[in-house]
Amino acid sequence: MSEITKKALANSLKKLMKEKPLSKITVNDVVKDCGLNRRTLYYYFHDIYDLLEWIFITDILEAVGENKTYKNWQKGFLNLLYYLKNNKRIVLNAYHSIDRDRLELHLYDTVAKFIYDVVEELSKGINVSIEDKNYVVKFYEIALTGMIIDWIKNKMYEDPEILTYKLNKIIEGDIKRALKKFEKSKE
Repeated sequence: MSEITKKALANSLKKLMKEKPLSKITVNDVVKDCGLNRRTLYYYFHDIYDLLEWIFITDILEAVGENKTYKNWQKGFLNLLYYLKNNKRIVLNAYHSIDRDRLELHLYDTVAKFIYDVVEELSKGINVSIEDKNYVVKFYEIALTGMIIDWIKNKMYEDPEILTYKLNKIIEGDIKRALKKFEKSKE
């Protein structure tokens, strides 16, 4: 029952965010839209921003899915971009709100998780420290998330497929090369 209630609250907030700025949406607006009461929202979430954070966590993870390997990271990245583009009004509303840090935080977190999996996969057989692997992850996390944030800032005009294709052209093979540069000699 709790997932159904959370989703009802989430759907109401998303619907309202398509109509007006996040700063103008109240708890009463959200609960009225889905036929619940204020206590219900506060039972599951601290406030509207906490609900928005839950939306981004669940929706973004669902969009990326299991596409976290070297062979299919592009599909996960593309799914993420399509999720953002399909929810453009909500994303831009959150991006232009005072709480845009939460959106950026979840983008960084999501990208870091799938880059981490790719780095782990590619580092098999390479004698590289955990510190160095984490450094490679951090570099690509910042680069890819920066591209997404810039894309959002520019109102998501570029086609997600073209953006993913270009990013793949830039980084194809470079993660493994970076790991090899950090490889420790087997003395």
